[in-house]
Amino acid sequence: MNTIATQIADFLKDYAPFNHLTLQELSEIASSIRVINLEKNKTIFKVNDPLHDCFYVVASGLINLYVIMDAEETILDKCHQGTIFGLRPFFAKNNYMMTAKAREESVVYAIPIAVFRPFVASNSEVLNLLLENFAVDKRNTKDKSNYESNLISENAFFTGQQSGMQFFQNLTFNTSPLITQGNSIVQDVAQLMAETRLNNAIVAENNLPVGIVTDIDLTYKIATGRHPITSTVDTIMTWPVITVSENVSLAEAQLLMLKNNVTHLCVTIDGSDKTEIKGVITEHDLILAQANNPGILIKEIKRSQTASELKQIRSRLADIIQSSIQKNIPLTHITNIASEVNFALLKRAVEQSILELGSPPARFAWFSIGSQARKEQLLLTDQDNFLVFEDVAPEKYRDVKDYFLNLAKKATLKLEKVGYSLCPNGHLASNMIWCKSLSDWLKQFDNWMRNPGENNNELSSLFFDYEIIFGDQRIEEAINTIVFENAVDSISFYDFLGNDALRKNSSLTFFKKFIVEEEGPHKNKFDIKTRALLPLIDAARLFTLSLGIKGINNTYVRFKQLAISDPKHSEIYLDCADAFLTLLKFRTLEGIKNDDSGQFINIEELTKIDREKLKNALLPMKELEDLIKHKFQLTQFS
Repeated sequence: MNTIATQIADFLKDYAPFNHLTLQELSEIASSIRVINLEKNKTIFKVNDPLHDCFYVVASGLINLYVIMDAEETILDKCHQGTIFGLRPFFAKNNYMMTAKAREESVVYAIPIAVFRPFVASNSEVLNLLLENFAVDKRNTKDKSNYESNLISENAFFTGQQSGMQFFQNLTFNTSPLITQGNSIVQDVAQLMAETRLNNAIVAENNLPVGIVTDIDLTYKIATGRHPITSTVDTIMTWPVITVSENVSLAEAQLLMLKNNVTHLCVTIDGSDKTEIKGVITEHDLILAQANNPGILIKEIKRSQTASELKQIRSRLADIIQSSIQKNIPLTHITNIASEVNFALLKRAVEQSILELGSPPARFAWFSIGSQARKEQLLLTDQDNFLVFEDVAPEKYRDVKDYFLNLAKKATLKLEKVGYSLCPNGHLASNMIWCKSLSDWLKQFDNWMRNPGENNNELSSLFFDYEIIFGDQRIEEAINTIVFENAVDSISFYDFLGNDALRKNSSLTFFKKFIVEEEGPHKNKFDIKTRALLPLIDAARLFTLSLGIKGINNTYVRFKQLAISDPKHSEIYLDCADAFLTLLKFRTLEGIKNDDSGQFINIEELTKIDREKLKNALLPMKELEDLIKHKFQLTQFS
């Protein structure tokens, strides 16, 4: 056997399933293996490619596996040294269902299936391990403890376990919708709907959706006599039509219908109304299968009358989150679903409080800030919020503020009963400092941004991660205006935020060792929130504000958008996006395991591979810090 084959056999013997083969068998296999050197971003196979005659093992470097979610590539998993991938040719005949791409310069071994199959047939251990890999794609099986966890299906999603999983599966829908023009006569369109037995027709211009007509429109607008049957369709259509991509999941479709109070979704190529129509999803296409369906949870939230009911629903959401993470549903999907349910819970707590207290004396808006507003709250951590009410006459101000303080006390206590603890720093709408009129809030944001060095203990950057939960949208628009007007060339503000981001404690020593707590109840544990997540959160906020990027609070999405807006540094931003998801998953798993916030991780309890994965997620921090220093030339508050 030649020297290269000897080296390959010696490498493979440390990893399952090859460790179940004899050295002689490994030598025979190794002599037929092709060594493939890959440059960064080189694709090995992609979705819908014909199957190869081999499967692969990562010898060095990093291979990312992607699926298409919501019209964009979503990382399904990262394959490190020793990881098997591309097993589909062993067990299936249809094309690849994911994309494999080198994240960095890598070397992979291509193992011919024809050569390997005889050893599978004669060794039940090897066969079982490959079957398990194909079903749940067990990663880096050199580590036996890791071999039982952190897994993803080779089929993109494993359909053998239905609980919770089906809500993330793609939907089947009508791909031959009835399409009409805005100037068509209602009577003619109604006749076509009857003939085709469809309850809807998409109104289009140049095959781009502009509206939709449903049987409900015909019932309430034509049958009632509000419009004559000779009217044109554009006079009775519902617009704008809600559009989604072909890859929309069951849960997302349900949530969109509930959120927008519609019964139909128009499917387009990329999910926007700027691309061609591909079909229509109706309520009948959605299978409301079991009680823990996120769509059903939201319906139950809307009907709830007490905090106890909300608590039970939040507990069921926790079950969905846990099972979804265990099955390696992409974290971006999990956070999207969880945030919609969380927002519904927060909104209902406010609504219940209003029902108990009576109608508000003025228009107002309830805002969440921090992780809730960023759609990153997967665990039951604390609540952060503030309240803004419209300006009123001076003689009414005290009574109006008293009402909203009472409302906020009721709502925050309800949320505490649900499981969202009160913010230890007092960032609560029930705190008179954070419950005030619109004019006072505009002055507050203006002062924070113009004079960030004065009374800076009052300035908490999480107030710039805000999301309206309930109330008048115009109040949020007024705050957006003052924030982004002040954000233009605000050197002192960015100086302050930049230095605040850099003040966070380091995560690794010079020798790449984890910096752990030296004393206290969490001695020898790693503070993943303060040392890892917050620096990324702060940096993403800083850069998006400075570039005037509006409407995005989520840290992962912020970094993805920054890679587009600032392409010169896109690699740093994309590395940070991946790192953030990895760190958030570590924290969530820790919180689920210990039934706490997941802030402190016992490094010694991690497998060797998970320690390396955690350490790798911390590596982009240095480049990010250097970028902050360079872009904002930090001086004033250093």
